[in-house]
Amino acid sequence: MLDQAFPKPQQSRRRLPNQRWQIYAQQTEFAQKLAVTMNISPIISQLLINRGIATPEQAQAFLDPESLILPSPLEEFPDLALSVELLQNAIASQEKIAICGDYDADGMTSTALLLRSLRSLGAQVNYAIPSRMHDGYGINKRIVEEFHSEGVGIILTVDNGISAFAPIARARELGLKVIVTDHHDIPQKLPPANAILNPKLIDEASPYRGVAGVGVAYILAVSLAQQLGETRGLIQPMLALFTLGTIADLAPLTGVNRRWVKRGLQYLPKSQLPGVQALIQVSGVQVGETIQNTLREAQSTTKSKIQNLELDSHLKSKVQNPKTLKPEDIGFRLGPRINAIGRIGDPQMVIELLTTDELGIALERAMQCEGINQQRQQMCEEIEQEAIAYVEASHVTSLQKDRVLVVIQPNWHHGVIGIVASRLVERYGVPVFIGTHEDEGHIRGSARGIPEFNVFDALEYSHDLLGKFGGHKAAGGFSLPAQNLPQLRSRLIEFANQCLEPQHLKPLLKIDTQINFSEINQQLYQQLQTLHPCGIENPDPVFWTPNVQVIEQKIVGKGHIKLTLAQTIEQQQYTIKAIAWRWRDYFPLPSRVDVAYKLRENFFDGNTSIEMELVGVRLSTPSQLLFTASPTPLRTKFEYQQRQYTCGIYQQGASPELRIKNPEGKVLAIQLGHTIGLLGNNREDAKQVDISQPQFDSIIQAALQALSVLSAGLSVQ
Repeated sequence: MLDQAFPKPQQSRRRLPNQRWQIYAQQTEFAQKLAVTMNISPIISQLLINRGIATPEQAQAFLDPESLILPSPLEEFPDLALSVELLQNAIASQEKIAICGDYDADGMTSTALLLRSLRSLGAQVNYAIPSRMHDGYGINKRIVEEFHSEGVGIILTVDNGISAFAPIARARELGLKVIVTDHHDIPQKLPPANAILNPKLIDEASPYRGVAGVGVAYILAVSLAQQLGETRGLIQPMLALFTLGTIADLAPLTGVNRRWVKRGLQYLPKSQLPGVQALIQVSGVQVGETIQNTLREAQSTTKSKIQNLELDSHLKSKVQNPKTLKPEDIGFRLGPRINAIGRIGDPQMVIELLTTDELGIALERAMQCEGINQQRQQMCEEIEQEAIAYVEASHVTSLQKDRVLVVIQPNWHHGVIGIVASRLVERYGVPVFIGTHEDEGHIRGSARGIPEFNVFDALEYSHDLLGKFGGHKAAGGFSLPAQNLPQLRSRLIEFANQCLEPQHLKPLLKIDTQINFSEINQQLYQQLQTLHPCGIENPDPVFWTPNVQVIEQKIVGKGHIKLTLAQTIEQQQYTIKAIAWRWRDYFPLPSRVDVAYKLRENFFDGNTSIEMELVGVRLSTPSQLLFTASPTPLRTKFEYQQRQYTCGIYQQGASPELRIKNPEGKVLAIQLGHTIGLLGNNREDAKQVDISQPQFDSIIQAALQALSVLSAGLSVQ
């Protein structure tokens, strides 16, 4: 086995990010043809290919989503016409409608969207959202019976309900009509609702397939408004809420999501919804004189806990350059503030924010959201540091063996531990199950996975030890009796060892293409804007450049590294500024490295420049510095996962070559500039291997480190 010949090392001592780089295969010929056909640069065409674009027609639909010819939602969703008819009849007869939403950003924006639209269309409508603390997720029998006692005739679920068989059966027993709108996975047995709208029930090729809960709500609301002939003044406000919810829920930005989000982001800055404007201003995206005066007035009259907020300094610290901000900056800064309420606050606050027509109320609620988001950030930081300390003290040495991390501690807020789980995955590269004690007898937790690990399957594998659980491949939630924790830990370790290999246990960094510093300019940055909005299934482009020099570096802010990097091309040096967020642990970086990065605009003192946001760094592979011809080969020994290896730089024909030999005599040979190496006991019978694969990348990095030490003049045993 190749991975047995060159296994992954234990925790690296290089003080570099623990990553495995996966660089997309470069389809140079196809990228060039696509570039000519579409009149775009080869860099942009390669990025499109990486995102699954295979034809000029697909490229056109991606770059100009408005050109996409959409089928009618009435043709795609079998129960949409019936849902519209039920709501139309309820409006005509003034039958009471009740919305049951969810406490996350998707559920809250969905609830607000349907409340605003149904009220505008003349419906008698109210809502309820289950308590995260007391009810947990989704509609339940208590809510159903309360709706019945209030004389409700139709229940409309949003972002939940597809798995709520018993509560919906109870509603039908009581004579209520039920419309389920949801986007979660389909259970084996559908609930007995009158109508079900769920994109998972429609054709996989449908452009509506990837909509979140707020997308289903938007489709229903627009279809109803069109049926009633009352779309005037409704579409743009609903589109603003759709955009906020879709971004905050991390829905894939493909199909209609890409089309509608791109359109909605254009409307957001000038939205007429007081709640959206209040969020924009309080989050510091833009601040005008009128809104500042209204903020101060609201601040002076509110009795909320936020009234001590130092507004002027708060705004000044957050305001960027409103003239150069793009719509994406607004959408992606508002989503976290809405999400924070669902995690640790009262969802009613967001519903009031997004449904009120009073600017004063909207500003008060927005300031409360801002304060709660700050609390959420502080909670996340404190819990993350406690979790890291716990892992480093008791589990870090066993991660290679366990292949999963289970962290359970008391007194953590379960509303934010999912965020901490994601950060631990980034740090340690293994699936993370994190939880806290709800009381002495019960634990409640969240899970986050890595690409080769299915979280929901892991929970299913442990179902007999759990209480409630749910989720999907990448994330999930669960509860369990505290007494089952040791068994759960063992069961998850057993599952992880069945599906994960040692080389999987590094955070995966997907890289689009290699570019030189000489290509980084305002023109390239503007071309990249054609890919926006970026998000799930359309990530920000990640580039890499090999063998760059770190000229300057220093710690700034709360543990960030600010750098100046240089690349020399044909005796000309190109420099660029860079920032590496939360990389204090890796300071100082080596003087020569490969870097992976995103590109960002920076505004300072009236000037605009293009800078890097580092997302990866590694020792150059192979290192240009070490690959120099020498009459005496450079050789050394190094230890690699408790095994002794030898490595050296040799002359192979006209080219220097790095060779690494394992204890069994098998040799990995790599020449400078090549991505394919040779692996075998002798050159004649050796197999070609892709050295970017994790098991080879890891051994090469370890060998280069050993050779770097040797070349620096240090003694090697």
